[in-house]
Amino acid sequence: MTDLPATLLAYEPQLRLAAFLGILAAMVLWELAAPKRRQEIPKVLRWSNNIALVVLDTVLLRLSFPFLAVGLAGWAEQNGWGLFNILAVPSWLAIVASLLILDLAIYLQHVMFHAVPLLWRLHRMHHADLEFDATTGLRFHPLEILLSMAIKLAIVALIGPPAVAVLLFEILLNGTALFNHGNIRLPVGVERVLRIIVVTPDMHRVHHSTNPREANSNFGFNLPWWDRLLGTYMDAPALGHQGMQIGTDRFRTRRDLWLDKLLTQPFRQGKADAEETPPPPNS
Repeated sequence: MTDLPATLLAYEPQLRLAAFLGILAAMVLWELAAPKRRQEIPKVLRWSNNIALVVLDTVLLRLSFPFLAVGLAGWAEQNGWGLFNILAVPSWLAIVASLLILDLAIYLQHVMFHAVPLLWRLHRMHHADLEFDATTGLRFHPLEILLSMAIKLAIVALIGPPAVAVLLFEILLNGTALFNHGNIRLPVGVERVLRIIVVTPDMHRVHHSTNPREANSNFGFNLPWWDRLLGTYMDAPALGHQGMQIGTDRFRTRRDLWLDKLLTQPFRQGKADAEETPPPPNS
């Protein structure tokens, strides 16, 4: 009988690339067919630079780490490292628990990147996109990507999740990041049901508001439960989804959307950090 987890892991790069390209293509078509907000900036400008950034991020990750999260999880399994490899936990329970723990960790990391001024300077580039669509979910500074991977590797080493759980989580995280950044229109009833189990575009769009209070809400990527449980949930922007302003108070020119400006943005001077950093959640 074929060992399904082993087969999945053997084709990890192909599976992740196929899922990424398939979901991205589906989201682009969906956005063209049923957009939520009218966009004023030419797509070729934003999309080309946002996609160039994710290509750069991917190359740097591969060059910077001897193995990534899935590889480390497989190594930990083989050597008996990590919580779930020490405890006699059924495989199904270890997979479910690992998915939940990793998702909570991503939520907490996201909160930290807003609360710590130095980290906010890196994460700010993601928020400074002047429109909100699936390619915004690809737009992260390389230094943030490297730091995020280091944090993820530390968590994987600590809990020892099954490698197949990490693979599933990585595919889900990439897919939901594309989905919940989508400029798509959902029927109100469908959206309300969906946001019970997954972060929807209407829920996450609030997080990309120029209003600091709104920007410090709805930190989740996969599951919406952490925001509700930990008091960072906000139902809708004060000005509505059509009236809200996307982005930050700074870096609002079209020239700021070019790759060179994206890469140097955390190091450029302007207002004092204390003035431009969003206040901690619930402040």
